[in-house]
Amino acid sequence: MLRRFRGFLPVVIDVETGGFLPATDALLQIAAVLIQIDASGRLSRGESISYHVRPFEGARLDPASLQVNRIDPWHPLRPAIDEGDALQRIFRHVRAAIRLHGCRRAVLVGHNAAFDLAFLNAAVERAHVKRNPFHPFSCFDTATLAGAALGQTVLAKASMLAGLEWDKSRAHSASYDAERAADLFCSVCNELAASYARADEKARALGWHTLPCETPEEVEDAATGEPATVDPPAEGSVS
Repeated sequence: MLRRFRGFLPVVIDVETGGFLPATDALLQIAAVLIQIDASGRLSRGESISYHVRPFEGARLDPASLQVNRIDPWHPLRPAIDEGDALQRIFRHVRAAIRLHGCRRAVLVGHNAAFDLAFLNAAVERAHVKRNPFHPFSCFDTATLAGAALGQTVLAKASMLAGLEWDKSRAHSASYDAERAADLFCSVCNELAASYARADEKARALGWHTLPCETPEEVEDAATGEPATVDPPAEGSVS
């Protein structure tokens, strides 16, 4: 995993929200799916973690969005927790996976990933989470991957063309959509295995035997969540 994605650990994130505006609209569900890799380099879906989230104080709830995701934010049986608590629980799993794979940082994978990343970053800021293991602006978008590989950008259609399960009745649940996006990401990446092998061979021929380095403090920061001993330099892009 360390070499396959240049030191970054792909983690699929899906959110269900009370609208389209990250700064003002409620985060209502968040799910994370870890990605596994075997000895041959084949990717597969790993552990799933998901939480119902209590709207932050003053959050906007758009009735049109609630009609689509079918969430009643105030249902008495909804096991919702504060968004800061949900983020910290998910980040603990992500940091453990970063350590396991020897990666430097997580990168968000999502279907129309910019949307999920914007809501994640807004919630991190609201909750004053000081150590976020995800890259702040780079992401892998399965809509783009599916459009290039399958000619479809809708998650349901791309999943079916890839031979994956799709249950319409379970769609627009953060956990279900995240798992389907994870399966789609793995499927496309596995189809590109030969292309990656050729590229990796060329990279080695060019002398790119080591990964671009971050400082030890940055690695510790992303993997453990502990404060860095120095201010890290400006982040570079995944690309």
